[in-house]
Amino acid sequence: MITAIVLIGADIHQIPETAQAVAEIPGVTEVYSCAGDVDLIAKVRVRNHEEIASVVTGAINRLPGVRTSATHIAFRSYASAEVEGGFSIGEA
Repeated sequence: MITAIVLIGADIHQIPETAQAVAEIPGVTEVYSCAGDVDLIAKVRVRNHEEIASVVTGAINRLPGVRTSATHIAFRSYASAEVEGGFSIGEA
């Protein structure tokens, strides 16, 4: 499976509706409303790169409340135990 993180700039008057619409798109596993440079963050899990294009450009970017998006493809995922282990290398 391929994981992509999509940062979404949304119309400020439609954030909850846009988040719900994004969450209903097949391939989108999670959507977060957040503070900062972006309004929504969506996690996309699909089988191949062509599906990322379908989900992002074919569905997410066509929603009325979406103003901008930036897609980041993940190479690896790390669980909290793996991250903690990586930072404790060499510690007694």
